[in-house]
Amino acid sequence: QVQLVESGGGLVQAGGSLRLSCAASGMIGTIALMGWYRQAPGKERELVASIITGGPTNYVDSVKGRFTISGDNAKKTVYLQMGSLKPDDTGVYYCNIVASWGRQYWGQGTQVTVSS
Repeated sequence: QVQLVESGGGLVQAGGSLRLSCAASGMIGTIALMGWYRQAPGKERELVASIITGGPTNYVDSVKGRFTISGDNAKKTVYLQMGSLKPDDTGVYYCNIVASWGRQYWGQGTQVTVSS
């Protein structure tokens, strides 16, 4: 059974930084894409950043220049370095891994709260 476990969330003041980690266990197979989503209170879940295996990264406009996604396919781990945090970055952050055969896996979520 595949499990994704996130860590690194917490409470931080505006302007601060956090680093989220997501480690997967179990049989996933070849990883095609890894990403981070977030869901703010009262809003839909949105894609924050993604990284394609051997390919480019992608960011939602609101985090460009502040967040950096990286991944290690061999370790089945994905990271999100978040800097210059704003209150609008508050939400539950979920990691997502997509296998090459199409199956998606989700973590349980980690809370990020940015105070003003």
